[in-house]
Parts: sequence; structure tokens; C-alpha cells
Amino acid sequence: MPGTRKRRTALAALGAAVSIACTVLTAAAGSWASGTSAAAPFACRVDYTTNDWGNGFGANVTISNLGSSAVDGWTLTYTYAGDQTLQNGWNGTWSQSGKKITVTALSWNSSVPAGGGVSAGANFSYRGGNAKPTDFAVNGAECTGTGPTTTTTTTTTTTTPPVEGPAPALRVSGNRIVTAKGEPYRLLGVSRSSGEFACVQGKGMWDGGPVDQASVNAMKTWNIHAVRVPLNEECWLGVNGSPGGAAYQQAVKDYVNLLVANGINVILDLHWTWGAYPTGPDWHCKDEHAVCQKPMPDARYAPQFWTGVATAFKGNDAVVFDLFNEPYPDLASNWNKTLGWQCWRDGGMCTGLPYETAGMQNLVDAVRATGATNVLMLGGLEWANDMREWLSHKPNDPLHNLAASWHSYSNNACATQSCWDSQVAPVAEQVPVVIGEFGQNNCGFDYMRQLADWADAHHLSYLAWTWNPWGCSTGAVLIKDWNGTPEPGVGEGYKAHLLTQNPYAMR
Repeated sequence: MPGTRKRRTALAALGAAVSIACTVLTAAAGSWASGTSAAAPFACRVDYTTNDWGNGFGANVTISNLGSSAVDGWTLTYTYAGDQTLQNGWNGTWSQSGKKITVTALSWNSSVPAGGGVSAGANFSYRGGNAKPTDFAVNGAECTGTGPTTTTTTTTTTTTPPVEGPAPALRVSGNRIVTAKGEPYRLLGVSRSSGEFACVQGKGMWDGGPVDQASVNAMKTWNIHAVRVPLNEECWLGVNGSPGGAAYQQAVKDYVNLLVANGINVILDLHWTWGAYPTGPDWHCKDEHAVCQKPMPDARYAPQFWTGVATAFKGNDAVVFDLFNEPYPDLASNWNKTLGWQCWRDGGMCTGLPYETAGMQNLVDAVRATGATNVLMLGGLEWANDMREWLSHKPNDPLHNLAASWHSYSNNACATQSCWDSQVAPVAEQVPVVIGEFGQNNCGFDYMRQLADWADAHHLSYLAWTWNPWGCSTGAVLIKDWNGTPEPGVGEGYKAHLLTQNPYAMR
């Protein structure tokens, strides 16, 4: 994620929550018939959470589909008892009539898959009390959280495919990532930050977060099949930071082995690197040590880092190597894309950078020289958001085992479907594209949902930023705690989406 928008720990907002479970009442014959403007009721649950600051509050509502089939179209209604006044809303069309609130689906989130859910949020002002509403209804019917009224028994179902056995070994075949058996496979999951920064910030190995079986089980409840683990090259090599060297390497190996044994593929990402950048923009860290994001990997340590990582994990093709997090040498050359792409591929002394860089070809060569056959991911320019010349500058890999890594946030330059269609889809026709990071600059799920749906339709892999409980105040935080409790909006929306996905299924 570009610049200072990442790695910021925020205090979690204090919130109150109430879960309203509901079963649909049977509507009169014909009143919800096909062709009418209203959608039919369905077995659902509504969860309501608030963040109250005294004279106003933010409300988040999540509608969960408890039925066995997807529902197209939803309208939520509920009533406040006090003097609450709607200010603005998101992820739905919000309106207020007296004390009654109505929220209607948007075109992109109207479908609620079986076992999945959809979230919307709004801000309100109020005077006096702020009691939680209790009369939630969806598509005109109250709910109780059990199955449809036509059945006499209720069976709880889940869309989460069982994860049995270790994660599959992977390779590239044409424009698909496939298993050793040739089955198309997508890397669907999250990034788990801290391996890149904790060791150089006096925070130990994983910033106090667990890397045990319980933490992996929490991921599995989200149907996570891939985890991207950012790393620090100086800590791996024992140049700077603590733990460093052998202790750091062993901690990485232990976590990778645990994830793979649980059926979760791992993407190891070179994230923070050496290299002074004193002429960079004011917001950028200028320390030569690996304590921040640099425009390009350095020739001093980066090839050595990848030689060590590749040696450690060669023979384990369930592990993917993301060669460098977010290149942006084009910024150093005043956005000269020709110079930027040359630097990206070939390295050397690049315009605007005072240290010798390692190009993507150098890093591919370093990995392959060890005999490692792992899939390699390569991000484009402009913090991995610009993919326009990726194909024409694609490094040579004797194993033809390269995937393009694309990062997409709502405030990037390429953040519209028209851009995705024109700049990313052509790359995906030639090589696998993995959305190595994606998110949005608020705690909603609208941009992420649109992008995930587009990625599903184009057979792309994706990993959301980030599986760290830092408090979602400006976006890009998925969980409230290490138990996997989703953040309202962004976390709930992404979890519901993942629960509808099968990494082996290709639309």
C-alpha cells in the first residue's frame, strides 16, 4: 500500500452490538411474485453495531442469508425510538421517514449468496437517548434467524469448503495458476502484516500477535486459503533488527510450515529493504536501513535475501515468492515511465535513486540459481498499481513460472472498472494476475466488493490488506481481534464474500 497509508495502528472504536435474529413470515400468494418491484423475503439475520460519540453515532447493519439459495434484492427497514436523524450512508440507499429507516441495495451488492451476507452503514446525529432498534425487517418480513417457515426442522449450513491436508503445490500454466495435478487454483485470502516491521521497531517477531494453531483456525473460519507474509531483508540476513538472522528465519519457517500444513498457501513478500532515499518526497522515510518502503530493491542485500529464502523453501511449491512489494522507481524519475520500467526490469543505477538497485530479472535469476521452482510474483510500477508495460518488460524465467502482482486501493490511479478492463485484463489474458493487496480508504466494503466481483469474473487471485487488529478508522483493517472477529463493513463484507468462494472453482 503506497507510502504512509500503511502500518498505522489505530485505537479500536468503542462500539455496542446487538444481534437481531429473524425468520421470514410467509407472504401472501402473489404479493412477492416475479416481476414486481419488491424482492421476496428470505431466512435472514440482521446484526446491528454502533460507534457512539455522544451527540452522534455511526451505525453498521449486516444482513446474513441463512437460506440454501442466493437472494437477489434486499430492502431493510427498522425504527428508532428516539430523536436519531440520518446524516449520510454508504453501501446502500439510505432514507428516513419520521423514525423509520429504509436501506435499499445498490446494483453491485443486491445479491446475497446462501450463507453469505451484505453490510451497509450510516452516520446519525441524535439528542437524548440512543436505544438500539429491535424491529428489523428485510423485504417486508420480520426475521427470527431460523430456516424458512415451510420446514419443521432447521439445519445449519455453511458455505465454507472443508480444508483437509496440506496446501497444494503450485505452478503456472498459461494464464492460470494450477496445482501439481493441473487443476486451476486461485490464491484467495489476506496479508498478515508485522514480519516486515516488528523486528526493526522493538516489537519482537510478530508484533505480539499469535502464530499458533488457534490463530490459523480463526483464518479458516473465513475460508482463507492463502496468506501473504511480508518480510524484512535485513532481519532475515541478520544485518539489523531483533530477532535477526537464524532466529528470524526459523520463526518464518515455523509459521510457513504451520499454514501449509493447514491447507493454506503462503506468499512470502520482500517488503522492507535497505537503501537511502534522501531525495524522496517529504513523507518518505529516508533511513538507509530496512525501516520503510523503498522505491526498488537494492543490489546490496536483495539478491542475497532471495538466495536465502529460495534455498530455505525450495522443494515446497505450496510457497509463492512475491519478489518486491510495491516498486515505484517512476516517482524517483519524475514519473518517467520509460525509465521506470527499465529500472524495474534491469536494475542498476536508476534515475533519482542514489543506491544501486536490483531489477526483477536479477531477483528471478537469484531464485532460480538455487534450483527453486516456486511461482514468482512481480508487481508493476506506481506501487504495483500500473501494469501497462508489465508484459513488454516481463523478465525471462526458464521455468515460465511468473505471475503478475497488482495492488489496488480506492485512492490509486487505476481504481475504476474501465481502467481494470483496459490495463489489467490484457495482462490476465497472458499470465496469472494476483491482486497482492487490495482495500479502500474507509471501513466500508463497496470498492472492495466491486473489485472482488470483477476479479472473480476474470479468474484473478486476491489477498486483502490486512489481517491485523489495528482498529479500522481509515480502512484496510479486517479484524477486531486475533479470534477473527470481523470489523463492521470491511471485515464482515470480505468474510461473507470469501465464504462464497472455492479456490478450485473457475467461473
